[in-house]
Amino acid sequence: MAAPEEFDYLVIGGGSGGIASARRAAAHGARACVIERSRLNTCPAEEVPDNKKVMFNAATVLEMIHQSEGYGISVGGASFDMKAIKAKRDAYVTRLNGIYANNLANSDVTFVEGDARFTGPKTVAVGDRTLTGKAVLIAVGGRPSVPDIPGAAELGITSDGFFELDSVPDRVAVIGSGYIAVELAGILQVLGSKVDLFIRGATPLRSMESDVVERLVGEMEAAGITIVRGEAEAISGDAASKTVVLKDGKGEHGGYGQVLFATGREPVTGSLDLPAAGVETAPSGHIVVDAASRTSSEAELQLAYSARRPTAIAAGRLLSDRLFGGASEADTLMDYDFVPTVVFSHPPLAQAEAIARHGPDAVAVHKSTWVNMLYSREFLVDGQHMPKTFAKLVCVGPEQRVVGLHMIGLPRHLRGAAAPLSSGGFALAMKMGATKADFDSVVAIHPTSSEELVTIPPWQAHPVTDSPAEVLCALGSPYGRAQAKYSLRPDAYTPSYEEEPVPAKAR
Repeated sequence: MAAPEEFDYLVIGGGSGGIASARRAAAHGARACVIERSRLNTCPAEEVPDNKKVMFNAATVLEMIHQSEGYGISVGGASFDMKAIKAKRDAYVTRLNGIYANNLANSDVTFVEGDARFTGPKTVAVGDRTLTGKAVLIAVGGRPSVPDIPGAAELGITSDGFFELDSVPDRVAVIGSGYIAVELAGILQVLGSKVDLFIRGATPLRSMESDVVERLVGEMEAAGITIVRGEAEAISGDAASKTVVLKDGKGEHGGYGQVLFATGREPVTGSLDLPAAGVETAPSGHIVVDAASRTSSEAELQLAYSARRPTAIAAGRLLSDRLFGGASEADTLMDYDFVPTVVFSHPPLAQAEAIARHGPDAVAVHKSTWVNMLYSREFLVDGQHMPKTFAKLVCVGPEQRVVGLHMIGLPRHLRGAAAPLSSGGFALAMKMGATKADFDSVVAIHPTSSEELVTIPPWQAHPVTDSPAEVLCALGSPYGRAQAKYSLRPDAYTPSYEEEPVPAKAR
C-alpha cells in the first residue's frame, strides 16, 4: 500500500456542509481534502433544496396557470409532463455538481472519490489509499428511512423515489407528519394526484407552532388533501394498487398507485467503522457529540456533525474558523436558537416553549390574519377557496423581545406552508435581539406580506432617551417637497410635529 497522504483536514462527506467547511479551512491556509463516495453535494433527495425547489416551482407555475383566469388571462389545455421536468431537473442538479467540483479545485481542496473507512482515530482508508488528517470532520448526513412493517420496503418509496417518478400517480398515500411529508403532499396534489396524508398524531408538524399548524391543516383539507389519523402497520397489494393497513383496527385505505414514506432519516455511518476511530454512537447510529461537535474519540480534534443544508454550512464554517482561523470555541459554537425554517414558517421558539422558559406572565403573543392580494375575491376563479395568510409574534420580557416568528402564507399549493421571502431577514433581526418596538419602527414595504409583520397591533414606540433627538425628513406634498421636524421628547412616546415653511422656489 502506498505511503499515507497527510492533510491538515480530512472531511468525510461531500455535501454542502462538508464542502463549505473544507473551503473555509483552505482559506485559512489548511491543506484540506474532501472524500465522497459519489457526486459532490449529493445527499438524500429530501435534503437537496435544488431537487425539491424545482418541483416546488413547477407546482407554483401550474397553480398560477389555474389562477390566471381570475386575472383575465385565458390559458387552455395546460398539462404537466413529469418525465420532461425530471430530465431538466436532473440536468440542472448535474450542472450544480460540476460547479461544486470547480469550487473545490479553485479553493485548492483535494477531492477523493470513494468509500471512507477509519483504520485509526485520524487515519482513513479509501480503496488502496491511506489518508491522515490532523483534524477529521464526519459530515456524511443521513438517508430516508422506511418503517419496519410488512410490505413497506417492497411496495413503498421514499422521497428519493419521488424524484425518480416519471409520471404523476393518480392516487398517493403519503405517510409521515414532518415537513417533507407536508411539502410532497402539497406538490403532488397540485400536479394532479389525489393525496391522502397519514399521520400518527392529531396534527402534522408537531414541533411547530400550533396556531400555524391548525391553519395549515385547514388549508390542506380545503385543497382536497385528506388527512388520515392512524399508524400504518402494513402495506399490501401490488405494483398497480396498494393498500395501507392501520393499527388498532382503524381499517384499510386502498387503491394507491404509490405509497410514499416520509418518516424521518437514519445516519449513514455504518460503513465508516467508527469503533476503529474510538467514536461513540447512540443506539440509533447517530454520532454522540458535545456542544462543540467533538466526538468521544481520544483524538482531541476528531469532530462530527450532522445537520440540514444551511445549518450544516454555518456549523461547518464555524468549525473551520475554530480549528484553523484562530477563533475561540466560545465564538464559534453554533447558535441553534434562531434557525429559520421554511416549510416550502419560521419556528425559532413556539409560544408553549417560551412560556416554559420564561413563565406565562413574561410572554406576549401578537397575531394578524389577512388575505393576500393575489387571492382577493375579485380575482378568484368560480368556486375557488380563498386562502388566508397568518402571522404570529412571540415576545418575552418587559422589553417585548421577539423570540418567535411564525407565518403561514404563499404559495397556495402548499396551503400556506411557506413564507420564505422575509424569514431570513427577520431571523437576523431576532438573533440581534430585536423587540416588538423595533419591528413597529420599520417603514413597511407596501403592498407585501412582510409589512404585516411590522404592523401587527398593538403599536409600541421606542422608549426615548433623556436627550431629545431631532430628525429632519422630507415629506411628499402637492408642491414637490415639504419639510418637517420631529422631536422625540423624553416625556412622551408620541413625537411632536411642526411644519416648516417650504421655500417659494421649491414650489
